[in-house]
Amino acid sequence: MNISALLTSAGINTGICVGAFSLYSVLRKQPSLVSVYFARKLAQEQSKHQDPFWFGRLIPSASWIVKAWEASEDELYAAGGVDAVVFLRMVVFSLRVFTVAAVICLFLVLPLNYFGTDMEHTIISDEPLSVFTIGNVKEGSKWLWAHCLALYIITCCACILLYYEYKNIMKIRLAHIAASASDPSYFAVIVRGIPWVPDESYSDTVTKFFTDFYASSYLSHQMVYQSGAVQKLMSDAEKMYKMLKSTHMEKRCVPRLMRCGFCGGTATSFKMLSDEAKTPKDESCFDGADVKKKECRTALVFFRTRYAALLVSETLQSPNPLSWVTDAAPEPRDVFWANLCVPYQIFWIRKIIVLVASMLFVIFFLIPVVFTQGLVHLDKLQRTFSFLKDLGERKFLLQLITGYLPSVVFVIFLYLVAPLMMFFSTIEGAISRSGRKRSACVKVVCFLIWNVFFANILTEAAIDHYQFSFEKLGDAKNIPILLAKAVPATATYFMTYVLASGWAGLACEIIQPFPLLSNLFYRYILRNMDDSSYGAYTFPYHTEVSRVLLFGVLGFTCSTMAPLILPFLLVYFFLAYLVYRNQILNVYVTEYDTGGLYWPIVHNITIFSLVLTQIIALGFFGIKESSFASSFTIPLIISTLLFNEYCRQRFLPTFEKIPTRIIIEMDRKDEHCGEQMHQKLQSSYCQFRSKNLNLHNTAECSNRPQSVLASAETGDIAGVEYLDRSTSALSSLFK
Repeated sequence: MNISALLTSAGINTGICVGAFSLYSVLRKQPSLVSVYFARKLAQEQSKHQDPFWFGRLIPSASWIVKAWEASEDELYAAGGVDAVVFLRMVVFSLRVFTVAAVICLFLVLPLNYFGTDMEHTIISDEPLSVFTIGNVKEGSKWLWAHCLALYIITCCACILLYYEYKNIMKIRLAHIAASASDPSYFAVIVRGIPWVPDESYSDTVTKFFTDFYASSYLSHQMVYQSGAVQKLMSDAEKMYKMLKSTHMEKRCVPRLMRCGFCGGTATSFKMLSDEAKTPKDESCFDGADVKKKECRTALVFFRTRYAALLVSETLQSPNPLSWVTDAAPEPRDVFWANLCVPYQIFWIRKIIVLVASMLFVIFFLIPVVFTQGLVHLDKLQRTFSFLKDLGERKFLLQLITGYLPSVVFVIFLYLVAPLMMFFSTIEGAISRSGRKRSACVKVVCFLIWNVFFANILTEAAIDHYQFSFEKLGDAKNIPILLAKAVPATATYFMTYVLASGWAGLACEIIQPFPLLSNLFYRYILRNMDDSSYGAYTFPYHTEVSRVLLFGVLGFTCSTMAPLILPFLLVYFFLAYLVYRNQILNVYVTEYDTGGLYWPIVHNITIFSLVLTQIIALGFFGIKESSFASSFTIPLIISTLLFNEYCRQRFLPTFEKIPTRIIIEMDRKDEHCGEQMHQKLQSSYCQFRSKNLNLHNTAECSNRPQSVLASAETGDIAGVEYLDRSTSALSSLFK
């Protein structure tokens, strides 16, 4: 690949970004798309705007960029919580590190790479990208000390910034914990693996166990049931209707003669119920003789103090580690109820299945890797396969195939990764939605590092090796040489990958194509004009954190070997800073918060990137016969590992456990209002929570009908609309 092919890819992706950002600035002004581009504010305020048409709605503007830039960290924290702040700090960290790397490498390393050998240079546009890499430096060159110096500067800068970010995020996490004193999860513990006792329900077993061993601190418990959500939704809809029923409403709800086109029923929002007394069996779906069959071996146990719940969650309750398993309860909206119904004893089998399935998927993904690398190195394959020589006569087509098409094809295949890894994390048994997403994040970033970085490097080495001779395949002495040549050569593909997955990915993120198409379908096909009923999405940390970390790996490893990638990375991180701030402020809702638990993942992957970069540089210095640079790289590797160990000892325990001192201080402050807190615990966790309600409404399940009733009595029809949507959801389930 030459400079012309790279510029072709850069031009195409630049046009995509400019067009997408201009289109977004127009679409966000349309009142009909408020549920797509202002979903968070719509879910929070539940307000409707009927703006008249004006010509300015059709003119692109940069007002959203100004608003995203001027937003303070306090506003971002209020909109997205600690996780949003951590994510944006990760982007800012990358901007700072790679700005330093770009200044050092572009002005010091790049000229040395370009003039590294005595050769006749042509015009820049026709130069192959290999002349800008470390592979162009001749063996025994005395200028390799500059590469070693640049490596030292980048590593020191990254470690200093990592230390201060880790320290500041730890303070933010502790302040967040101290400020969330009313969070019911601090009083709750999830108990799994409850043993079966004949002639007793699981509920009775839980009561006896915690009454015997934690009599002074045990408050109550709530069982997890295996019951259909449809039955619970019907029960809730009936209760809501009885509470809202009035003479005025009865007049409004007369059955119509017109039939529904979907299910054939009448077009009334809900049917009238009789006032006949119900039997005790009808009052609750969990009453009756079959209650034991509906109980899972899992319960939520509530304690009088936070300290008691913390102590129970971190201790072994039984000599058998597979029974009475206790974990700290997530936030009420963070609980993943589906996995709580699965027996705890089978999760180790699921983890083995996930491991095997992941390995098979990695092997399967080698197919698109080989295909895309074949397109990148089409000029090499032309020497072997004669039918490809005709493409070389069409210069623009060759530039398009080698510079743009490979990264696009690879990115399309990568869209399969995130949903599959989320499915794997679900099977493994995460008890919280945030834990499932965090587990998927680790899986996705490991998958990307292997398939985008290592697999492409190995494929490059294989293609380059095949070009020479099959006889050298078994010669072990040639493997380091081939890998050393493959790393800077593959960096040219990484540049196009940053353009396709990074720049074009941000354009796709800002446009929100799937919610946009869903909005158009609901509005113009189903004729549903209620913006609040379309729903909103939480921030996809498992995909976006992984993407940013992968670009960090590419930036560190290619900084001294192929510095041309750094300008493209800087543009990506700058655009990401603006786009993600805008999305957090306007689009994504925050249902739960991990309290900054993504930062240890960021720290570990960054340290891995630094050590990997140093090891690759050490190999290059050895191949280039520079003993001076090689000897100075080894202490740098040891120092980086020692720095990581210090951070692991100093900061990581705060992210793995909650400090007891903070918990006890919170308990002491709440001694005078403990009874009020205990009453709220009984209704905080609702297994069958309706998703149609306001996502920012923190009222408990039992208090919801009263709040809706109060709004209805004051003239607000929100309760009626909620009941209408509930019955509509029932109808859609049976269509």
